[in-house]
Amino acid sequence: MGIFSKFKSAILSSLSFSKIDEELFEELEESLILSDVGVNVASAAVEQLRTRVRKEKLETEEQLKAALREILAAYLQVGEPTLAVNTRPSVVLFIGVNGVGKTTSIGKIAHRMKSEGKKVILCAGDTFRAAAADQLEIWSNRAGVDIVRQHEGADPGAVLFDALAAAKARNCDVVLCDTAGRLHNKQNLMNELAKMRKIIDREAPDSDRETLLVLDATTGQNGLIQARQFKETAGLTGIILTKLDGTAKGGIVIAIAQELGVPVKFVGLGEGIDDLKPFDAQEFVADMIG
Repeated sequence: MGIFSKFKSAILSSLSFSKIDEELFEELEESLILSDVGVNVASAAVEQLRTRVRKEKLETEEQLKAALREILAAYLQVGEPTLAVNTRPSVVLFIGVNGVGKTTSIGKIAHRMKSEGKKVILCAGDTFRAAAADQLEIWSNRAGVDIVRQHEGADPGAVLFDALAAAKARNCDVVLCDTAGRLHNKQNLMNELAKMRKIIDREAPDSDRETLLVLDATTGQNGLIQARQFKETAGLTGIILTKLDGTAKGGIVIAIAQELGVPVKFVGLGEGIDDLKPFDAQEFVADMIG
């Protein structure tokens, strides 16, 4: 069983492979579009597949699937899929709209990093939403890591300043920083993140840093719109795609990689603390194709 076995996919399961002909290619393109890879990617992938069928004289269902897996996996080869957290401390900012699973993802990554032997501290930088710090503290307890927080309405930059100071004093490896789930088209998000970056530049100038956008896979093309706007305003080093187990539209992963050139670094496949997994393009495509 692959790590994506919970993913509701296998987009080719409903297709008939009695004959590799134009009708099959059209059905395949439609299935890819319905899985949210996007019209352009679906069209390009099927055109590449047509060419390979002709040149390599592919005849069987398994040959066709293998070729399609290779084509789609190549679309996912963008950026660096692993987190750059090699300095002490390293800083990871988590951004995204409310309700996508941002705080939960931070807790799960904290748990994963601690299990790998890293010393982690959480920064409750979402001081805007009522009880956001309380929710993050619950996760800090579950993961067994420290947290730095202040009162609701506090300056997020001040919380990050304290977290970086604590990380240096306690010799921590990684600071995982929550941010307010502001709407992606708001100027205050840009201002807040710019301020946070200045604080990191000043207090931890040589630190590795990541800015991860958390997206809900079930939102499909709306997730791509969010990613596009967040990339413009905040700059992104990676994507965390949550709730992939609840959708057949995981092709949005490919659409994001192709349009934005931003790698998916983690995917959420359930509610459990171990259900956030590092993204593996080959395994994902294998489960997606069936």
